[in-house]
Amino acid sequence: MPATFTRMDESTLEDWMEIGAATSANQGRVADRMLELLRSLADITDGFGTDQLTHCLQTATMAERAGADEEVVFASLLHDVGKAISVPNHPAIAAEMIRPYVRPEVYEMIRVHQDFQGRHYYHHFGGDPDARERHRSALSGDEWTLAERFADEWDQKAFDPAYDTLPLEHFEPLVRRVTASARL
Repeated sequence: MPATFTRMDESTLEDWMEIGAATSANQGRVADRMLELLRSLADITDGFGTDQLTHCLQTATMAERAGADEEVVFASLLHDVGKAISVPNHPAIAAEMIRPYVRPEVYEMIRVHQDFQGRHYYHHFGGDPDARERHRSALSGDEWTLAERFADEWDQKAFDPAYDTLPLEHFEPLVRRVTASARL
């Protein structure tokens, strides 16, 4: 039975027990929505040689083939999913989407990935190719190393239409496993 309150300050413990049970029972929709957003990236190229879905798949494929753990591969897959909504702040969108499902250094890897990747192209439009340095004091050594590896070894290299890219169906079980329950 759904809650009947119209204001939270009038809710009861029983209402919240029902809401909690329904939310838990519907946790699978998180993976469904993330996969839908990823699929929508197939329509976005913005001048790149690959669409953004292919770029995300290539990044995740490279991470997986390099032996990255499941959370890093999951984050690599979803790192640009924010572009389905807004390009300028896509790292923040993607980072917040994955935050409940990954450890802090993986969250940070995605949150800062644009500035880390900027080493490879910011100079073309007058940007600071060392923009990653502004994050140095805020990141731990492990966070820095992971963000650097992600940007330099996988993300910036994942625009090759000829690359042997794994399909989204390959990663779907991973997305479902990682999002099956949120970390508290």
